[in-house]
Amino acid sequence: MSEKPASASPPPEARTPELVPRPSSLAPRPSRRSFLRWSVVAWLIFCAWLLAAGYALVRFMFPRVLYEPDPRFVAGKRSDYPEVNKVYENFKQTQAVWLVRLIEDGQDRLVAISAVCTHLGCPANWLEAEQRFKCPCHGSGFYRNGVNFEGPAPRPLDRHCIFLDAAGNIVVDKSRTFRKDLGQCNARESYLAMS
Repeated sequence: MSEKPASASPPPEARTPELVPRPSSLAPRPSRRSFLRWSVVAWLIFCAWLLAAGYALVRFMFPRVLYEPDPRFVAGKRSDYPEVNKVYENFKQTQAVWLVRLIEDGQDRLVAISAVCTHLGCPANWLEAEQRFKCPCHGSGFYRNGVNFEGPAPRPLDRHCIFLDAAGNIVVDKSRTFRKDLGQCNARESYLAMS
């Protein structure tokens, strides 16, 4: 029989286990205090999200309403418009309306003419020296009564409803318009008789 040499390695079950070094990328286990702190932060974030979602749901159930200014405004008394064949520009900037006192169909009338050009909706101007309305954008021209005579405007300027209230004030209602090209400018509410 032959003997085994003494330098032979011991059997595998007799070897001592080697310690495997722990990688440095693994963090140590969090403490109980940091776990509680992060739990509270997570719950606060969840509650904030829940409140935002609830707010969005309530806003969805009650939509916003667009509140526009009243289309009616008081334009003074009859005595504020003494001159015939005159364009009053008191409300051009605030209401985009001219009040024009003119003789039309043999009657002294006060009409409320829109200051918006009928071509593309640009604001027109009153040229006192030329006695006409003129749109600065595309050159449409209108007579004092709002009828177009030059430029690309397809129709006369619109007129607004005008009437007297119970106190004798002149009221202009911009929500109701009258078109001269459709023959609506002889309707009773499209003018105010001044005599």
